[in-house]
Amino acid sequence: MATARKQRQEYAAEACERGDQALARAFVFLGKRWNAVVLGNLRTSPAGFRELSRAIGKISDSVLSDRLSDLTAAGPIARTVDPGPPVSVSYALTDRGKALMPALEQISLWASEHLLEDDC
Repeated sequence: MATARKQRQEYAAEACERGDQALARAFVFLGKRWNAVVLGNLRTSPAGFRELSRAIGKISDSVLSDRLSDLTAAGPIARTVDPGPPVSVSYALTDRGKALMPALEQISLWASEHLLEDDC
């Protein structure tokens, strides 16, 4: 009986540790400044670089370019080039990015209820 209890405790500790590691990985990814904001701006439709820049506002072109590259490499967004003329580039959520939207919407709801606007 004591052995079974010890095994359950060890399993629970391992499961908690795995969950904490997954959450830590998620927030390393989402905590990189502007990543979640860029993803949130793509939730309704694809957008080009200038459109994203205008929508976000306080982001420099170089930082936006870096975030788009990072997010494309990580898989939640895809970059599409239309050869034109004129050549145009757009960014859209992939299935991986779309799967993240319910969580981001819940975080946004929590923030609107519990954080002051001055906190960001």
